[in-house]
Amino acid sequence: MRELLRTTDPTVIPFARVLLESEDIEAFELDVHMSAMEGSIGILPRRLMVRERDHFRASALMREAGIPVES
Repeated sequence: MRELLRTTDPTVIPFARVLLESEDIEAFELDVHMSAMEGSIGILPRRLMVRERDHFRASALMREAGIPVES
């Protein structure tokens, strides 16, 4: 698995997942339950991971949609 993006914006990851699913790219979200640790104020970023083999295609898809991705 390779990190595709990291964000504190609660709307970005659901949007990214829909885009990835539309291209049959599986994604896995990490740090989903960290809000319980931080007190639900949204300062800790969530990460979206994809398979190494899908990373290039997923990155291109995110950039095309205007979503900044990790290098």
